[in-house]
Amino acid sequence: MKADHILVRYSEIALKGKNRADFERTLKGNINRALASFSGAKARRTTGRLVVDTHDEDEEAIMGKLQHIFGISSLSYARKTSHELVDIQATALRVLQGQPDAKTFKVSARRSFKSFPIRSQQLNHEVGGYVLKNTEGVTVDVHQPDVELLVDVREHGTYISAGKIPGPGGLPVGSSEKVMLMLSGGIDSPVAGYLALKRGAEVEAVHFHSPPFTNERAKQKVIDLSRILAGYGTTIRLHVIPFTEIQQYIHKEVATNYEMTIMRRMMMRVSERVARERDALALVNGESLGQVSSQTLSSMHTIEEVADMPVLRPLITMDKVEVTDIAGQIGTFETSILPYEDCCTIFLPAESKTKPKREKANFYESFLDMDEMLEKAVSNRETITIDANEPSSPAFEELL
Repeated sequence: MKADHILVRYSEIALKGKNRADFERTLKGNINRALASFSGAKARRTTGRLVVDTHDEDEEAIMGKLQHIFGISSLSYARKTSHELVDIQATALRVLQGQPDAKTFKVSARRSFKSFPIRSQQLNHEVGGYVLKNTEGVTVDVHQPDVELLVDVREHGTYISAGKIPGPGGLPVGSSEKVMLMLSGGIDSPVAGYLALKRGAEVEAVHFHSPPFTNERAKQKVIDLSRILAGYGTTIRLHVIPFTEIQQYIHKEVATNYEMTIMRRMMMRVSERVARERDALALVNGESLGQVSSQTLSSMHTIEEVADMPVLRPLITMDKVEVTDIAGQIGTFETSILPYEDCCTIFLPAESKTKPKREKANFYESFLDMDEMLEKAVSNRETITIDANEPSSPAFEELL
């Protein structure tokens, strides 16, 4: 039996008290933007749920979009019917018959429309008894059924569905203000961006590009990673920073073992300038404690000194296996491992300080004249707005 609606459930939003309506409106807006290419499909709010009317559009394609939208805890294909018991029973039977492998079932009724005359427990018996009477080889199992028939009685009708499909959880993108993601082409920072989106942050990204030492393939790789992240319910504005001049200057003027530390501090300064210009309230990066020399606690302490806004590190306690697993699940891993290096590998010294000191970093920077270079890098950045619905660049496909 073909579904005509999809029920959207949320969990954390329900705990938001007086702000709950704002979160629901944000989630509804994100859903409708994601479904813009489906001309008839629209989400509308109802008590404790959002309901998407599929209007004969491709329901599986719509479900695929919804499974990427943060704030959704679970989803169900549903068939809408009236408040008449005979219609509810008949629809429940047809929904179960659409599950050919089901040998056991149970009915779980929910009655948010309080004027409905039959209480939930009685409705379970009325629907379960009817289904049992009109099927062969199917029994009731209230503990581990093959199918749970969900009967959701709402003001505008009754929705019947067979089980739940997990959603991505989290909070709706845009409900937690804006952050600036420091996005390289590696495995870690896209995962950090994904986790920031999952907590409802609006994400813009900064990428440092150093031609001719990094090429167009490395830049396009980051654009494609941004497009994957944009698939989680948003568009992403990517700021590509021309970083060659700054890197060459640092390489020439700074002691080799502090080169990496100073470069990271300059990246932090540039990112913060862009963040302030774009009204972002925090920086996000993909650092994991102890993973590489620039991610020791001493390094983070020294590098973060130059930032005057919070630096969020969603991966800080994860090891590489955990991060890689998430990258695989969210679809960024295969792009991240393409062999086009970012600027962090350029002029990489044989040895970097694993425990750099703030005093030493400030000492080396006292000989540098960086303000004009930093301002020039920010001013000359290329900004690209990335929509998940836009295909990858054909030109890049030819480069692979």
